[in-house]
Amino acid sequence: MRRQIPGLDMQANPQNLPDGLFLVRVYRAEYNPHPQKPFLALTFLIVEPEILSGHKVSGRIYCTQRALWKVSWFLRDFGYDRDLLGRDEIDEKALTGLVGIVHTSWRTIGRRMFLNLEAFAPRSDWNSNESTEKRRCRETL
Repeated sequence: MRRQIPGLDMQANPQNLPDGLFLVRVYRAEYNPHPQKPFLALTFLIVEPEILSGHKVSGRIYCTQRALWKVSWFLRDFGYDRDLLGRDEIDEKALTGLVGIVHTSWRTIGRRMFLNLEAFAPRSDWNSNESTEKRRCRETL
């Protein structure tokens, strides 16, 4: 399903996962047009590091006017179709299968913990971070 989003082209850990960098594939994407805070709900499948391969992590990227820069950053780094991006459209099916790097952290609000999607990078950057991140991930587990 395609969605039109004006301005998009503008430039206790419940899952027992550590914070850090992960090479991930988009497993599922769903746009939620909430009237006050629309968001893109994303489920990622961890590809690397191998010790966490196959785990799924979920998070949100808000699509408010102030947060569209982050949506655009995610889409560009994960290799989203530039033609759709140029028309300010999100195609949920086109998001599925995209691969990139996501930096995660856990945030506590009240008594609940949420996965925060801190940063994104293209898949090609993974090799430069690989050895350091694998070592860090093993130490955290």
